[in-house]
Amino acid sequence: MRKLIFYIWCLVSIIQVSAEAKIKVMLFGDSLMAGYGLTQNHHLDKVLQKKFEGQNIIFINASVSGDTSKGGLDRLDWSLSDKPDIIFLCLGANDMLRGINPGVTRDNLEMIIQNIKQKNIKIILAGMMAQESYGVSYTKQFNSIYPELSKKYKITLYPFLLEGVALKPKMNLPDGKHPNLMGVQEIANRIYPVIKKEIFEK
Repeated sequence: MRKLIFYIWCLVSIIQVSAEAKIKVMLFGDSLMAGYGLTQNHHLDKVLQKKFEGQNIIFINASVSGDTSKGGLDRLDWSLSDKPDIIFLCLGANDMLRGINPGVTRDNLEMIIQNIKQKNIKIILAGMMAQESYGVSYTKQFNSIYPELSKKYKITLYPFLLEGVALKPKMNLPDGKHPNLMGVQEIANRIYPVIKKEIFEK
């Protein structure tokens, strides 16, 4: 009888721990997700947190303004100490703006993906697009990075982080590069179902 009571107590404890466990979703990127020029409550992680209100899901914003793919790789281990369950990864915009060889950007992103997968953490890879002013060759090489890595590592691809926001003045800060509050909300609305599917998909 005592053994039965003990087993029941253990089972109840496990169920309680499972119910209380939070799923951690980490945003890992640059100023496009870091909330550049916006108050903290308007940052992408805060907007997404509201959309998942009432669920055991917590968003961590590990994005750093000005970061390149190399910068992300260098700080990855430190960020992974937060033990996220899912990482929404978007780096490369600053590489493109600095004219960094797309092959270098690809290699850095590939190492980031490999390191994350070794930890059995799910990845959503958000793509970026090069400005046409960089020329056909550069643009083609850069734009192909994200779909190719997504296919190679069998990870979810969100083709373009700024879909519905890029080149729309009302969605961006005066600099024309970073999303304003409307832009952040648009991004959140578009990536919400992608993140939701990744969370609840077995």
